[in-house]
Amino acid sequence: MKRFLGLAVFTDILMMGSMMGTCLSARAESTLSVVYPPPKHETVAEKIFFIGTASPQEPVFINGKEIDDRSKSGHFAPSLPLEVGENVFVIRQQESEVELKIIRLDSQPQIPDKLTFADDSLAPAVDLARLPNETVCLSAIAPPDAKVSAQIGRSKILLMPQIDFVELPGNSAVLTSEIPSENQQNIGQYKGCTVLETPRNYGKAIFTLEQDGQTVTKQSEGNIQILSPKDIRVVEITADMGAARTGASTNHSRLTPLPQGTKARVTGIEGEWLRLDYGAWIKAAETKPVVGNIPPESIIRGIIARQKPAATEIIFPLQIPVPVEIKQQEDRITLSLHNTTAQTDTIRLDADPVIKRLDWQQVSATQIDYTFELHDQQQWGYDLRYEGANLVFSLRHPPEILSPLVFGSLEYKEDLVKGTRIETDREQPLRNIEILLDPGHGGEELGAKGPTGYPEKEINLIIAKLVEAELTKLGAKVYLTREKDQDLSLKERMTMIDRLKPDLAISIHYNALPDSGDAEKTKGISTFWYNTQAHAPAMFLHNYLVTELNRPDAGRFILLVSLDLHSC
Repeated sequence: MKRFLGLAVFTDILMMGSMMGTCLSARAESTLSVVYPPPKHETVAEKIFFIGTASPQEPVFINGKEIDDRSKSGHFAPSLPLEVGENVFVIRQQESEVELKIIRLDSQPQIPDKLTFADDSLAPAVDLARLPNETVCLSAIAPPDAKVSAQIGRSKILLMPQIDFVELPGNSAVLTSEIPSENQQNIGQYKGCTVLETPRNYGKAIFTLEQDGQTVTKQSEGNIQILSPKDIRVVEITADMGAARTGASTNHSRLTPLPQGTKARVTGIEGEWLRLDYGAWIKAAETKPVVGNIPPESIIRGIIARQKPAATEIIFPLQIPVPVEIKQQEDRITLSLHNTTAQTDTIRLDADPVIKRLDWQQVSATQIDYTFELHDQQQWGYDLRYEGANLVFSLRHPPEILSPLVFGSLEYKEDLVKGTRIETDREQPLRNIEILLDPGHGGEELGAKGPTGYPEKEINLIIAKLVEAELTKLGAKVYLTREKDQDLSLKERMTMIDRLKPDLAISIHYNALPDSGDAEKTKGISTFWYNTQAHAPAMFLHNYLVTELNRPDAGRFILLVSLDLHSC
């Protein structure tokens, strides 16, 4: 299946948390209601905000203190500090009362008060495989002032106390501008690293804890293996687009997705994650072993570009599908082929509406970079796919963006791509544009809730249909990923975008904040974008919404990893 990675200017617009917004006020009721946090909520945040509503005629109190900032409809969203452990809050208006117990978990590791290792603290906790002479690190949590060591085969590693370090907040902290300010005492954490030369399976590490003449030993959960050449297997990407990342977890940033059929060597293992030979990590579930373990290396010779109605395709003939990477800049895009050696002396590239020039360089013995200099700064998306061993790289042509020359009642516009003139109705300036709107959530996935309990999934759909109507009046052809309340996975949304290939795709959300956020300080319009081609339209839409709606500006964000935002 083809995967249109560029999404033709994909921008994700989230209208964040004024929980006082008039869009939700129609459902306000006179009785006291608290929709967030839920009962017995657990969090590691230092504070929590409350979302709810009550009669605007009477004051609302939390633990005896009146909530000052409320909307005309009676909505409220104050943020209050939390102590470690159980916190009890009583929200009251006249005779109505809601009691909530919030548990703040200690984000710091629990240091044992006796001679033992903390539960689940020994690392590696999953099976680990590395190449010879690579660094292997182990860690543990134990009482302070103890002596901690680990045995791997015949190698003994002393684990040193980790005293000063900066504890980084989670990725969602960017929404609340949380910045680590100073080093913290990391008492009880121990770490040590070593290098193992001999390929073999070393089994589990044996940890030893010594203090006051007493000794305790314990095994790690994960095995440690050093790979030999015969252990290094080749895998093939089986997912439509393999989700390559910078490390062995979904917290790590995304790299260029790998087209189905890509082959690469596995040079490291960490639990369910595989490290591929060019450095990216991918889940084993998105791969399958290649019979025969043939090294995924290729030469490349003649390259041909061809124009299609909506895109220019560049064909890279390879002997085997190799890993690829894309790097985008405003007026250029670079395609890197790994495990590839050039034997190229001719490239066919005719006059093209997108590509101004193509340069290439063998930057290392196994990597070639192809840099496409573009006519315009605004890119409209790209596509990567393998047809057999041939890599097909497509650059999307711009839509018909027309320059108006008004004559009488008609507007004559010049097609910048074809150099021709056409007539168009001045009332429908978007007549040649296709736009996809993606109302977030749906079905069982409610999204966040407003102060009256109104679910985000419903308001997303209402707004999407209103926007659809306005865009249709202007001549645009508009698609919706969903037109009713239904379950719709992220993969299904992406598949629809890939199939339709619109000029613009916009995801609409009413977002919640992390627990540590302050709904009074962080509210208004936020815009998220990922690919380079989405930057300009994302900034335009953001600035227009902030200005025209006279809403607070809650920030512009480059979305590199998934943000785990709570839904209530």
